[in-house]
Amino acid sequence: MWSLPTGANYRGEYTEFRVWAPKQKHVYLKLVRGEGTTEIEMHREDKGYFSTQLKTRLGEEYVYVIDRGSRPDPCSRWQAKGVHGPSTIVSTAYPWTDSKWKGVVNPVVYELHVGCFAKDFEGVISKLDYLAGLGVNAIELMPVAQFPGSRNWGYDGVLPYAVQNTYGGPYMLKKLVDAAHARKIGVILDVVYNHLGPEGNVLADFGAYFSERYRTPWGPALNYDGPFSDEVRSYVVNNALYWIYEYHVDGLRLDAIHGIYDFSPRHVIREIADSVRDAEAVTGRKILLIAESDLNDPRVIRGGECGYGCDLQWADDLHHAVHAFVTGERDGYYADFGSPDQLVKGFSTPFIYDGVYSRFRNKTHGARVKEPPNKFVVYSQNHDQVGNRADGKRLISLVGVQKALIAATLCTLAPYTPMFFMGEEYGEESDFVFFTDFGDDDVIRGVRQGRRSEYGEHYYDPQSLQPFKKSMLTWKIDESVFDYYRKLIRLKQRHYTPSRVSARYQDGVLEVRLDRMLVLAAFQDASSQLSGEWRLVLRSNPSFPETISGGRIRLMTGCGVYEEPPEAEDGVETPLRS
Repeated sequence: MWSLPTGANYRGEYTEFRVWAPKQKHVYLKLVRGEGTTEIEMHREDKGYFSTQLKTRLGEEYVYVIDRGSRPDPCSRWQAKGVHGPSTIVSTAYPWTDSKWKGVVNPVVYELHVGCFAKDFEGVISKLDYLAGLGVNAIELMPVAQFPGSRNWGYDGVLPYAVQNTYGGPYMLKKLVDAAHARKIGVILDVVYNHLGPEGNVLADFGAYFSERYRTPWGPALNYDGPFSDEVRSYVVNNALYWIYEYHVDGLRLDAIHGIYDFSPRHVIREIADSVRDAEAVTGRKILLIAESDLNDPRVIRGGECGYGCDLQWADDLHHAVHAFVTGERDGYYADFGSPDQLVKGFSTPFIYDGVYSRFRNKTHGARVKEPPNKFVVYSQNHDQVGNRADGKRLISLVGVQKALIAATLCTLAPYTPMFFMGEEYGEESDFVFFTDFGDDDVIRGVRQGRRSEYGEHYYDPQSLQPFKKSMLTWKIDESVFDYYRKLIRLKQRHYTPSRVSARYQDGVLEVRLDRMLVLAAFQDASSQLSGEWRLVLRSNPSFPETISGGRIRLMTGCGVYEEPPEAEDGVETPLRS
């Protein structure tokens, strides 16, 4: 069975300590014990590793002493006092009750930020029955690796193995995963392997973790292909396995892999994917590897020698096409979107830009897709598309309930894997904006200057408590919206992988056929000429007719979903009714 090769591994009467520090001639372990400390020199191994073992107790704190002073463990499992405090020895044992759990099939994903959704892991546990009632079968947690302060989106994490202390730490994350599995809900963890945050980042003090050749928009790139990169790759690959083996997570969402620079013969993402496949064989569980990439490159999900081997990847284009069409926005990357033809194309391929010219990028973008459509994750809203707006407005605040439900319906019933963003399922109207809680004055100054430069008159201070508070869910549930989403998710589960998909747009109405299901999206009051016999399954607007028998029908703004009557096909399930 796999075990973490570095960090502090508690073995009962003693703990094994091991750290990679090739820059150091000597490394000392300092153990904090009550009012005193114990400090011993660690044994140097090959390739710059240092190790020792010592009798310890759970909960004792420790640091490594190097030439730049005392530092927490790069593989710390818990920073009880935050990124600037010592590391804490914890047990990996947990009384798991999920031995029969085999992972998620046909995922319906719900993305959430722990702090804004329910304050901490215990709060998320209290909402699991609600999520089960909604019908989702996987929650995707925005990053929970230790970040500075108490509030952050999580992409400024600096200790990738430590579970955020203000969320509840390691034990409570395991409790959340176990509780989710008891309700047949998987847990997907958002992990960041393209950069680390700017405050509390100690890795460079130990070794060549960062590249001198590449740089990401968020800071130095990790060193995946330069000198000493073998150990950096090991650090990251083992981090992926750590979440799978020690926390029983059902999947990893790899953040912005277009910011991972690696010209090795085997890309580090492929190395992670191969290791995850091995972990599946050992655990007997399906583990989803989901990548975010803005390159529209299907190699991400391809196997074989030339692919990265991920299970799924985020695909933004359908979101962009729907959002631009319903809002009329054309700023930034929305300059490439907004036409009805793109809405139609979005149902035949997840990449609308699949080798065509992008005005926003001033070059040809993307590549043709041959892979099954359910290997692509789509959404009408997510943390990026809402939170990276200057105003942080959700779609319902921009266009109202009917058009927001149109967008959700199209993105859910399209032949892809659907994902929802916390709160949209009940009509949440609170904004979701960027927020931080840095303690370093230089970092704070840089963040404020960056936001002011990017957003000008719309600038707000992400360091203040207000943006975090305004991003928290209010839980003011619109029961009609919630009921619509619940039925929509049930419909998706019944028609998860349609074999025949076609779409057309005419006179303000998008008509989508998925096998024996018909979706009508009226973006304005309009009329539509239809053929065939159809029976209503779900509607956002009560003006949509109960049945359709061909001919021209009048539609008000909204969305309706229809199925062919039961007599048209033996064994058809009784339709859901709105």
